[in-house]
Amino acid sequence: MIFGLRRPSPPVIRPLRPEKADACARLHAEGFAHPWSAGEVAALIANSSTLAAAALDPVDGRLRGFILSRLAADEAEILTIAVEAASQGKGVGRALLSENLRQASNAGARAMFLEVDMDNAPALALYARLGFVKVGERPGYYRRSDGARAPALVMRKALQ
Repeated sequence: MIFGLRRPSPPVIRPLRPEKADACARLHAEGFAHPWSAGEVAALIANSSTLAAAALDPVDGRLRGFILSRLAADEAEILTIAVEAASQGKGVGRALLSENLRQASNAGARAMFLEVDMDNAPALALYARLGFVKVGERPGYYRRSDGARAPALVMRKALQ
């Protein structure tokens, strides 16, 4: 305890279940200009090629964040990672990403790919810390809420 404040408890990382799709959609809407619906999230969770994990509050079971990735042959791609605003910068994203990398490696993936908005400095720092490197760019990949287009970096991490 520092100055009377308690550090938040680390999240509990668990498999993401379809019954959390509504909570995932709400969380996704907080962080993305064009969020996915609960139905889209549920369909991804149910797909056998999807790896999915949830970060749950250890006290009340509330969803703090989630990650979805897809396996294809010996590669995997992160489809999305979302962390509630109150939990950002507190290790939730790192815990989710670390678990997802472990799952992908155990499933036989030799590399993990992702796209990230070039302006998302916290995400870029996290990916770099976990060993992702830039392998390309996609101009106009993201559509912002104002309709503008933003470039994405394509990043890769070797898993095995």
